[in-house]
Formats: sequence, C-alpha cells, structure tokens
Amino acid sequence: MRLKDKVAIVTGAGRGIGEGVALRFAEEGAKVIVNDVNDTEAKRTVATIQAKGGKAVDVAGSVASREIAQKMVDVAVKEFGTVDILVNNAGIIRDAMLHKMTDEQWDQVIEVNLKGVFLCTQCAARVMREKGYGKIINVSSTSWRGNPRQLNYSATKAGVIGMTKTAAKELAAKGINVNVIAPGMIWTDMITSMPPAIVERMEKGLAFIVPLNRKGLPKDIANLALFLASDESSFITGQLIHCDGGMIM
Repeated sequence: MRLKDKVAIVTGAGRGIGEGVALRFAEEGAKVIVNDVNDTEAKRTVATIQAKGGKAVDVAGSVASREIAQKMVDVAVKEFGTVDILVNNAGIIRDAMLHKMTDEQWDQVIEVNLKGVFLCTQCAARVMREKGYGKIINVSSTSWRGNPRQLNYSATKAGVIGMTKTAAKELAAKGINVNVIAPGMIWTDMITSMPPAIVERMEKGLAFIVPLNRKGLPKDIANLALFLASDESSFITGQLIHCDGGMIM
C-alpha cells in the first residue's frame, strides 16, 4: 500500500473529485479526515471507506472558516496522531458575466476557493513543519487561464497556483512537498448540473475539446493525487500538473 498508515485530510470530499481522492487514498492505506460543507455527503464518504475496512472520520463545515480548518487538523491529530497529507479540493462556482457579477458572487468564490486553501494549508503546515514531513496537494483548474462567465473562479484558480509555488518555496526546507493539479473537463456534479443545452454541446464537441476523446473522471485526478501524496514524488515540488486529456497542451 502506497499510503499505509499515512493520515490525510481531503476537503470537499463529499462527492466528485474529493470523494474520489478520499476513497483512493483509503484503498492505499491512508486514514482519512473527510471534509465537506454538506455533513450528509461527508458521512456517506466515511461510511463507504469504513465499509471497505478503511479508517475515516468526517469534519463538516466550510473551509472558509478558520475554526473548521483548525478543527480538521485537531481531529486528525486526536484520532490518528498526526497530519501527513492535505488535499485542498473544496471549491464552488458562482458564474456570471463580468458586467453582471455581484459582490456576493465574487466574495463567496474568493472565500472558499482562495481563503479556504490558505487557512487549511496554514493549519496543516504547522503540524507538518514540526515533524519535518508533509504532502500538500492543491486543486486548481484549467480555468486558471481564463474562462468566460468565470472571472471570480478563474481568479481563484490562478491564485491557488501562485500560493502553491510560494508555499513550496517556504516549506521545502522542512521536508514538505507542495504541488497543484489543474483538472480539465472532469464529469462531476459541477458539470452535469449545468444547463442541459450546455452539457449537450460539451458532449458533442468532446473530441474537439479533449484530444484523448473521453470524459475525465474523478479517478483520473485521484490517481494523480495518489502519486503526489506518495513518496514516489519526493523530488517534485512547486509544480503545476494539468490532468485534462490534452485540452491545453
């Protein structure tokens, strides 16, 4: 097992990419703190892990809260003794064209997607620094390059890349690797909840948009996150890795 006895915190793990990462880590022996703003979904992921013989605990709440960010770390230390891995996956969208975007839409996305990554990273890094070991994996998006109707989302996903590179430089001497994954078109609720006409256009244009000509799945991101969380990636830090089927190569 590649993560045997490692302790991982995965945010936004009630469904989608986060759920896929949490389940994959547990399969490889990690003890997982499952976070999600939706307590029911967090508990479902925990139940799935436990049903397969794994160990997991849920901590519900928004990553935009310092109290929740610290609670995840405190629970990890209390239940499993430490924190080895942090996956900052939690994120939201509040799409609108620039001239129509409200302050609330801007603020909500900044709070979760950017401040949440800062808070969770800061809280977990304090434990990792003391032990001289850690793996921090941030989830950005190919939208960091800019996407119509996503000024707020694109800004946060570009910001996460900058945060990753800075944290990697600050924490390298403490034995902590910090990397960022930029998923492409991953078929989760975030895509399937879009207007049907948009989803249909995406499906019809899949071969044009994605050279590998298939839908990206949560397991694709989970497998990459597993590599970055394992000791196999011990000489990799500060890197942005696109997992997008070739969308922006």
